[in-house]
Amino acid sequence: MASTDTIAASVPGAPEQLSTRIAFFIAGFGMAAWAPLVPFAKARAGLDDGLLGLLLLCLGAGSIVAMPLSGALAARFGCRRIIIAGVTMLCIALPLLGSVSSFGLLVPSLLLFGAGVGLVDCVVNIQAVIVERASGRTMMSGFHGLFSVGGIAGAGGVSAMLALGASPFVAALVVVLVVAAALAFAAPSLLPYGSRAGGPAFAMPHGIVLFIGALCFIVFLTEGAVLDWSAVFLSSVRGVDPSHAGLAYTAFAITMTIGRLTGDRIVRFAGANRIIVFGGLCAAAGLAIATLVPFWEAALLGYALVGAGCSNVVPVLYSAVGRQNVMPEHIAVPAVTTLGYAGILAGPAGIGFVAQATSLSTAFLVVAVLLVGVAASSRWLR
Repeated sequence: MASTDTIAASVPGAPEQLSTRIAFFIAGFGMAAWAPLVPFAKARAGLDDGLLGLLLLCLGAGSIVAMPLSGALAARFGCRRIIIAGVTMLCIALPLLGSVSSFGLLVPSLLLFGAGVGLVDCVVNIQAVIVERASGRTMMSGFHGLFSVGGIAGAGGVSAMLALGASPFVAALVVVLVVAAALAFAAPSLLPYGSRAGGPAFAMPHGIVLFIGALCFIVFLTEGAVLDWSAVFLSSVRGVDPSHAGLAYTAFAITMTIGRLTGDRIVRFAGANRIIVFGGLCAAAGLAIATLVPFWEAALLGYALVGAGCSNVVPVLYSAVGRQNVMPEHIAVPAVTTLGYAGILAGPAGIGFVAQATSLSTAFLVVAVLLVGVAASSRWLR
């Protein structure tokens, strides 16, 4: 790990801010590129739904294993090297995911892809915490907004290439070329260190860090619930044609992206605590509207409100990680990210269990209650 003298002598400025934005774009772009390739991988390997479900768990497994290691690696080798390593793993895995035709080869490919996603996702947030703190102003929402833009570009770009007749392998190679070019531009200004303070490589999150992680878990659980269940809700409960049910997540993603891209100014104007209060309440109200008002148009409005409400809560929470002194960021950021990612993984399954026992509407209302709890939590983050 770099010494504190080295860190102090290299204060992040405008080049580091730009490289952080590009790194977030790369993270979103590379991760989302996999989504349009899933049906092709399923058909190519002849997988049934059960085997596909097991395969998709490999992405989460790879990420969950890599995330706790990322902070220690960043502290030891610096953000730059670990981001490059994680992106390299993505670039190796994607062409394999676009070409291999057996379950036995897809499993290690997706584990490698998930590990790369986990490393990059954690370490870009470590860099973002350091860069934002050095700037003296809020920048986290804009950073996360570039992740959302990258996700839209990755999923949309690969889908467009496939629709135009490109093979999954060719589409994956194009993604690799774009990612490699962006990384080459950003790499010189990625941070050569990964923490402003010493400390152990691993530690269980505690105190305010554990509390922030729990809030991230709820917000990411909400995102996972909308991603995996909003289309099902529209089609099965509201009677929308399945071909149009994806509009629910589209509404959510659009307001999420707009909210993050404009969020830094909003946070400066309103303050972090108000963002958590109004964001949690807005998202809870959105789920309530989508669930209780018996019109599909109201559901679209509700999911749009969920996206707007959630958009800046997580960036504000990451900024809070940078301000706390309980744990150094190379431990705290991976802990918070891992808890949040666990929410994405556990959320859809939890919704399914509650829906099975009661109804899908009840499951969404339970999430809305949790979001009210997020709003009420702001008093402990002052």
